[in-house]
Amino acid sequence: MSMVEPGSAGAGLVARVRAILTQPGATWDVIDGEPATIGGLYRGYILPLAAIPAIAGLIGQLVFGVRAGFGGFGIVARPNPVWAVGGAAVSFGLGLLFVYVMALVIEGLAPNFGAEKNRIQAMKLAAYFPTASYVAGVLSLVAGWGVVGFLVGLILIAAFVYSLYTLYQGLPKLMKNAPERTVGYFVTVLVVTFVLGLIVSMAYSAVSMATMRLAGPPQVSGKVTIPGQGELDVGELQKQAEAAARQIEAGKTVTATDTDALKGYLPASLGGYTRGEVSASSSEAAGIQGSQVEARYEKGDSAIRVQITDIGGAGAIAGMMGAFKMKSSKESATGYEKYGNVGGRMTHESYDRASKHGEYGVLVGERFMVEAKGDGASMDELKDAVDAVGLPRLEAQAKAR
Repeated sequence: MSMVEPGSAGAGLVARVRAILTQPGATWDVIDGEPATIGGLYRGYILPLAAIPAIAGLIGQLVFGVRAGFGGFGIVARPNPVWAVGGAAVSFGLGLLFVYVMALVIEGLAPNFGAEKNRIQAMKLAAYFPTASYVAGVLSLVAGWGVVGFLVGLILIAAFVYSLYTLYQGLPKLMKNAPERTVGYFVTVLVVTFVLGLIVSMAYSAVSMATMRLAGPPQVSGKVTIPGQGELDVGELQKQAEAAARQIEAGKTVTATDTDALKGYLPASLGGYTRGEVSASSSEAAGIQGSQVEARYEKGDSAIRVQITDIGGAGAIAGMMGAFKMKSSKESATGYEKYGNVGGRMTHESYDRASKHGEYGVLVGERFMVEAKGDGASMDELKDAVDAVGLPRLEAQAKAR
């Protein structure tokens, strides 16, 4: 019996997730000889893992809302619960269907590359290779939190690239294709799956297009350049995946900072700005807790909002950000936007001179996101607002947990 067939213990599922994340090559050898059924793979592995991003995204929308406007800030829309649940169900269903479509593609193309046409082996590949993406999907809980949404997007890209590396390793082991034809098999599977993915769901198009831009199959010791995003060190990504796996194996819920304690980091005032309304929220999905506080500061017609977000136990997953070596910027007639690294911390800043709206955010200790967004405030004032939170104190707290 496969360790993910019906009746297997939850510990077996956790062990398989850890093995796929940390030792994909050796794990494919084990999977190759395991008896399995399509129904068993769905019930024992695909369903519980595919539910992670669906449930996390649903809770994130219902609790924290969906942000809209310049840079993802401004209006916070809270969707109708019935609509949100229905949308999550449809997304979850399409994801399950996509796994089966992927298996059909792998099986159907097999004879063209000297591989064995075997539905079960193809299904194993389709079931297990997205593991890193499933695990990182828990961050869908905070995908709408301003600049955090951008960071979540990068993490998901990193996890997806690692999933592709896992697929690349598994193809010759399970489908028995000629080794020298693995690259062609791998690329063709991606191309055909991309086309079919557009038909199955437009939601997959963005990720699929990012995949198609890759210059070639990722190598564990190499680096991949993602156009418009930066460079990804796959070796570093594997180290971070191992850290995430250890967290999963421990099975412990990391408690997010209590919102009352998090409020203590909000400055009482900001260089002439008076603090007004303070709000807080928290939630949990798939054992990952998160909390967020926000304060509004006003000076005449100018206003700054300072937001502190604790992503809790998702910090190990957020560590995948360390694999990105990113620095980019763009300018328009009225403003600019850029991403970089200051003092070892990933940063984002943007400013529009016409509307006098600006944003500045810093990721601290792979645990906290500190953001300041303002109207009528200068970029220097926004940076001072972030510094006033006390980034070294937050970093020390992140390391202590």
